[in-house]
Amino acid sequence: MKIIVYAISKNEEKFVQRWYNSMKEADEIYVLDTGSTDNTVKELTDLGVHVVQKKIVPWRFDVARNESLKLVDEDADFCVCTDLDEVFLPGWRKQLEENVLPETTRVSYTYHWKLDKNDHPIISFYIQKIHRRKGYSWTHPVHEVLTYQGDKEQIQVLEEIVVHHYPDEEKSRSSYLPLLELSVQEDPLDDRNMHYLGREYMYHQEYEKAITTLQKHLSLKNATWKDERCASMRFIARSYFYLNQLEEAKLWAMKAIKEAPYLREPYMERAMIAYGEKDWWSLLEMGLKSLSIPHKKMTYINEFFSRTETIYDLLSIAFYEVGLYDFSYLAVNHALKILPKDERLLQNAKKIQKKRKFTK
Repeated sequence: MKIIVYAISKNEEKFVQRWYNSMKEADEIYVLDTGSTDNTVKELTDLGVHVVQKKIVPWRFDVARNESLKLVDEDADFCVCTDLDEVFLPGWRKQLEENVLPETTRVSYTYHWKLDKNDHPIISFYIQKIHRRKGYSWTHPVHEVLTYQGDKEQIQVLEEIVVHHYPDEEKSRSSYLPLLELSVQEDPLDDRNMHYLGREYMYHQEYEKAITTLQKHLSLKNATWKDERCASMRFIARSYFYLNQLEEAKLWAMKAIKEAPYLREPYMERAMIAYGEKDWWSLLEMGLKSLSIPHKKMTYINEFFSRTETIYDLLSIAFYEVGLYDFSYLAVNHALKILPKDERLLQNAKKIQKKRKFTK
């Protein structure tokens, strides 16, 4: 089986060696460099990676991906698209060769998008960037997706293939907003990009635009995925909260819970609004309901605050404020199991313990 890795790069020198070590199970590796000014090209070339340099003007991620895909040999059995901040766990090629079916056109596999300091996954979902050479192209200026032009796409899940994501936190995402606006202009009925655009407005603190855009997402006929609809409702709630329109914020948070009661995230959204209001009993109600929901969803909709110390941290504060110090101490120690060296949590634990001793 001929397996080719392809990628795009720009100023990624600090990731090159780690990325290459995880990709070298492939037969060949191709990179389209779009304008590095550091040693990315030299380091890739020294490792035997095939590098072509080309600037994409105006910049679009889909154009860059398609140009990098053109570098891949036509007789490749499978193409593997990655970014240089991603790492395949060893043995990925063997998993692909031994398990992929002849009729499979694309493979879905495990993506640990956010990890803690010990490489334990916090947010994970499936991605589908391993595909046949023919019949696929990338679409959308940003948050680009593989589009199939063949007769019948066959997607196979191979969850044993695992990728870890180690993002460059210093890299700017300033280009995302104008590219998302362009993407929605090009396809105003695409529900996914409308959701992403509303979320991006929220990140940029343009809360009125976020609310309007996310409501547009909810009005689209093809916006039927409840998890994503719930996320739009949560982001509307969050935007109203930042606008200090608390009743609207609570209303939309409750709509989000009703839309997807099987997710932790909407309960946590409501709990954080309660924290902002110092409504301790509502925080306890929503936080405990959130904890009662097991981790079982594998989608990008998952948020880190529903899978880290945040739940226990908030609960410990709320229990403390209502005078339930034993429960507060129990909650803060759960948080410390996740972040054992966090100074604020350690100080909170001491404060709570003193209160427990005093009341007894």
